[in-house]
Amino acid sequence: MPFQPIVSQRLYQQVANQIGDLIRAGEFVAGQRLPPERDLAKLLGASRPVVREALVALEIAGLVEVRGGSGSYVKGPSDVPLTDAGPSPFDIVSARILIEGETVFAAASCASDADLAGIVETVDTMRRQMADGVATFETDRLFHTRIAQATRNTVLAPIVGNLWDSQFAPMFAALSVRTRLRDNQVATLRDHARISDALTRHDAPEARAAMREHLTDVMQVLLREDDAID
Repeated sequence: MPFQPIVSQRLYQQVANQIGDLIRAGEFVAGQRLPPERDLAKLLGASRPVVREALVALEIAGLVEVRGGSGSYVKGPSDVPLTDAGPSPFDIVSARILIEGETVFAAASCASDADLAGIVETVDTMRRQMADGVATFETDRLFHTRIAQATRNTVLAPIVGNLWDSQFAPMFAALSVRTRLRDNQVATLRDHARISDALTRHDAPEARAAMREHLTDVMQVLLREDDAID
């Protein structure tokens, strides 16, 4: 017997494949509304975040159409195979909560005056960019990487930067559009200001709490109900 390739799939891909197979088998026909996310989660024995990611993967593949405030509808069977759309957005944010919570805690203890000035500068720059209607992506990223650099640990800044960049992977990007994550700039600026203030005061516990709450807010936006989006 020849060797068979070992296939390692993300959990959302496994769920998406199961739903996709049902669509191809005619269990769900074109135009039919799929069960709500909560019901699918119970039927599949999966968490709501995984089911939400699976539906986004099916949307990327062209098998379903997600209509805000209404649900997910079958577009029709397709022979196009589901491909890896990138890491789980919820895994990415969870990793950021763990890593950046401790990173900012460390930075609060050892950040120099120059480090703190650079972090405060990003908050001021973001505030001006928002007032001028300018995109804040690079400034947002710089805020997080400058905090990591302030720890004096050369490994952390690339890790934090790579995690931040992961939001542009197809899965994260599609879910961001669906939930309008990028409309959350006012809250982001408020959170950055709170984190910056805690760092300036070298209050490590408050800095960690503020960072964790900031990223938990991102998680909540990605999981909010469709009827709260429209």
